[in-house]
Amino acid sequence: MFIWLRAFFGLILMVLISGQAIAQEKKFAGYVSSASPEATDVGVKILEQGGNAYDAAVAISLALGASEPSSSGIAGQTVMLVQPANGEPFVIHGTTLSPAKIPQTVTRAQLVGGRTASTIPSNLKVLSFTHKNYGSGALSWQQLVNPSVKILTDGFKVGPFRQKALNYYGMGLKGQKEAADIFLKPNGLPYQLGEIFRQPIMAKTMARIAKYGAEDFYSGEIAAEIAKDMAENGGWITADDLANFPEPKIVEPIKSTYRGYEVISLPPPFGGWIMLQILNLLEAETPHAINKDDADRKIALLNAMRLGHSTRINDPVPSFYDYDDNISIKLSKAEAERMIDHYKKQIGGETTHFSVIDGQGNAIAVTQSIDNYFGSLTVHPKLGFLYNNYMQSFRLNDDGSPYVLKENEMPLSSMTGTIIKKDGEPVMVLGSPASARIISAVAQVSSYWIDVEADIKKAVAAYRVHVVPENKAYIEGPMLSNDLLKGLAKYGYDIVRPAYGVSDNQYDPYFGGIHALAKQNGQWTGSADPRRDGTSKAAWR
Repeated sequence: MFIWLRAFFGLILMVLISGQAIAQEKKFAGYVSSASPEATDVGVKILEQGGNAYDAAVAISLALGASEPSSSGIAGQTVMLVQPANGEPFVIHGTTLSPAKIPQTVTRAQLVGGRTASTIPSNLKVLSFTHKNYGSGALSWQQLVNPSVKILTDGFKVGPFRQKALNYYGMGLKGQKEAADIFLKPNGLPYQLGEIFRQPIMAKTMARIAKYGAEDFYSGEIAAEIAKDMAENGGWITADDLANFPEPKIVEPIKSTYRGYEVISLPPPFGGWIMLQILNLLEAETPHAINKDDADRKIALLNAMRLGHSTRINDPVPSFYDYDDNISIKLSKAEAERMIDHYKKQIGGETTHFSVIDGQGNAIAVTQSIDNYFGSLTVHPKLGFLYNNYMQSFRLNDDGSPYVLKENEMPLSSMTGTIIKKDGEPVMVLGSPASARIISAVAQVSSYWIDVEADIKKAVAAYRVHVVPENKAYIEGPMLSNDLLKGLAKYGYDIVRPAYGVSDNQYDPYFGGIHALAKQNGQWTGSADPRRDGTSKAAWR
């Protein structure tokens, strides 16, 4: 009898424990991959608190501006490529704009540095729009902004990439005392690995934005401070520019295919069409998948990149507004064949990117930037943020391209946020910083995952190549094989090493910073580029 009772109560206990385990089982809430561990943690926390991918994107964007200030911030631009859980993909078009009044005589130096180099920022406009129109409703604007305030106040531990950026490019901030006071130590030296970097002035600015909303940046006290700073220091942005800056537009992305996958990316003025053209060229030149990461694959990538990047310079889309017919031709498979046949007969900057998906299936690729490392190398002295230098993207001479300097015009951008689908379902979300190398990085990581091995960590970690139309080939990694050297010579490439100061001689941030998510074996996983300080992490609740 006693044995029977013990067995009975044991069974009851097992049922209770099993039920408790089921009750405590965590549910997948999403995945984040971003360029700083602080921003990734912020995004994961938002998802675990019941926020959706849009909420997380807002918080991550601001946290990146706080924890990776060399690459983005509230005075830059942010563009989102969205694949909602239900429905067609769309772009939250967050381009910046040139000021409404530009002097008749402009020098190249004015477009590169200082206040005159800045376009009208879009970041906060995009984030506020996203929160109001697509947020879950579970989290307030203030709850999404406050994590960045905390990072700015408490500081972050300087990682290897951020240390190199501060040491190499941050020294340019010595040209403005207020910038040097923020980004350099009191002794004038840059922050080193493991040291804590804080931004108390910027923390106050973000606390005000948390309280009063993004509108304060465009029509409130912050806007007045920006207009005053511009007027007193020869800048071109006015109070009217800020007050009249439009809401982001919702536009259709551009699409193509690659070996049976649907590839979706950003339309002009962004770089998605060149990345898609490179994949078309790669598919046309190598009809069968180039499934080994060897010299033949690198040469095929370089050949496709050379043609694609040449098209951007020499045969651009005729307009940033009316491009559908032209893009349709440029992304056709027949055009890829024609370009390769024709060729055979003829024989810089910074950005940041993050990817996020939530438990409902909303996927977002977000790219944002202040253009060069540390933008215009100029901060607002009272508000603490860096102005962007997107004005450098314009050409001064009217060559008939859409790249010519105009008032209230979109600057050229290489942003290439991308989502890849198979059988109608998203299987990959990615993007990168690094100016024109964004396009090259996204194309080759996408190709690696499809052609070589569906392992996102290996795809992101594989050594990369890049080429400019002058036949200069950039090769990452410590060694060049004999087969690769022979291939480079055969196709007339000159080998060039990046003249950048943030390489560790193995991985070089010059070749981008892919932060990607991919669906493998029915589960989402992520990878943060080893060339940066970022992390990828799943969220559970």
